[in-house]
Amino acid sequence: MAGELKEKVGVLALQGGFAAHVSALRALGAVVREVRTPDDLACVTRLVLPGGESSTQLKLLHSTGLYMAIKDFAAAGYPLFGTCAGAILMARDVRDPEQDSLNILDIEVSRNAWGRQVNSFEADSDGTLGDRGRSHLVFIRAPRICRIGSSVEVLLHYHDEAVLVRKGVHWASTFHPELTSDPVALKVWLQKTKS
Repeated sequence: MAGELKEKVGVLALQGGFAAHVSALRALGAVVREVRTPDDLACVTRLVLPGGESSTQLKLLHSTGLYMAIKDFAAAGYPLFGTCAGAILMARDVRDPEQDSLNILDIEVSRNAWGRQVNSFEADSDGTLGDRGRSHLVFIRAPRICRIGSSVEVLLHYHDEAVLVRKGVHWASTFHPELTSDPVALKVWLQKTKS
């Protein structure tokens, strides 16, 4: 990858909740760069795909040239973290309705399956991630993971449903860790993907 390669975390900043991710990652001590072009992507070593509207983000990924750039970035082994809409973009299969995706994780997701905006809610995970007890989860028009491929590991459940998954360095959450006072999922991802 070209550019000033350092341990910088990129946050896709085309649409959606990228500002909250930038703030949360900086609070965790990360050096953060907003990513809007392939040149921006060339200057980071990890990338967060934030919540927002996945179909809008998908159109913007194509129009900016980031669609293939992100696929190549992931294939080269650079870590990704997808939150809510970001998890939809990373999935192999998307339904309700069907749409294209980056096809990075072997999961199938159903869009907005936890309900509309008015059905947003907060809860605690069934189990723990790291050493801080249960994770606080914020669900906003969240997708549900309907199928998990054999290569994908479930890291957190809520009511026995997978809400945080990974394949190697690529993680996806159906909840919003950046909207909590202790974004454990982002913290552990940063620790486990540090080069």
